[in-house]
Amino acid sequence: MEIKHREMTPSVHPDTYVAPTAVLSGQVTVGAGSCVLHGAVLTADGGPVEVGANSVIMENAVLRGTPRHRLVVGNHVLAGPNSYLTGCQVDDEVFIATGAMVFNGAHMGRASSVALGGAVHIGCVVPPLTRIPIGWVAVGDPARLYPPSEAEAIRAGLAEVGGGFLPFVFGVDDAGDRREQMQAALQRYTAAMARHHREDEIILITG
Repeated sequence: MEIKHREMTPSVHPDTYVAPTAVLSGQVTVGAGSCVLHGAVLTADGGPVEVGANSVIMENAVLRGTPRHRLVVGNHVLAGPNSYLTGCQVDDEVFIATGAMVFNGAHMGRASSVALGGAVHIGCVVPPLTRIPIGWVAVGDPARLYPPSEAEAIRAGLAEVGGGFLPFVFGVDDAGDRREQMQAALQRYTAAMARHHREDEIILITG
């Protein structure tokens, strides 16, 4: 399914395969020879989504561009099933395994990888050829790798980037408590999502 969003429509190379149950919304481009498989969602929510050539976006992966950070995926990239990429840059030959996450402002260098359930967190810069182990979390510039049990080190790394996740992603005051941050973030986010998607128009259904 292709959706016109904010007057922008997807652009798919003729040599690309897009499964009938995939969704491409707004300013999305997919390069030659790439495949977008069943249930994948590529959505330009205020920022473009660009997928290069000969890449595979597997089942139920979500790729999201944001107003602050476009999403750029290079050539010969694999985004595994149920992976989540938002507002990040992924260079050529990167492997993103099942359930892995790459967050806003992150950058994965060429031929790097993140294994099953791993996370590349906000603003993290992963050097080329770096391998992030199963379930581990990468934070910082350059990336520092931690197992999930190292919660304090991960939290400290996130605080280095614009005060933490909610201030960096949603622009809320980093001095507020968690309840205030969540209220401010979700009031802003839900209003923007409703406003921007209300006029969406389905322009193509394949089958």
